[in-house]
Amino acid sequence: MAVTPNEVFAALADPTRRAIFERLSRHGEQTVWALTERAGVSQPAVSKHLGVLKHAGLVRDRRDGRQTHYSARPQGLMPLVDWMSHYGAFWRDRFDRLEDLLKRMDQ
Repeated sequence: MAVTPNEVFAALADPTRRAIFERLSRHGEQTVWALTERAGVSQPAVSKHLGVLKHAGLVRDRRDGRQTHYSARPQGLMPLVDWMSHYGAFWRDRFDRLEDLLKRMDQ
């Protein structure tokens, strides 16, 4: 099942989830306990946030005995990259048209 840009946007809309994703991206694999120490919210809340991030394809988990380790999946941002590329092309075209119009007006 492909993840949509809306799912990635929704997952990253929450500042706590963004902070968790950024921490995993910068510092590598972390246990739920390590993430909870820095998150400023309860362990059940961190687990819920991780579930949302996992559903959006932004993190993966690995079980090791009784502990679960989470790591970032930067490739999970690809739906956003694709979405931004589409709009980047749109705005480049608009700016090119504006530039052409301004050149014609200067003549």
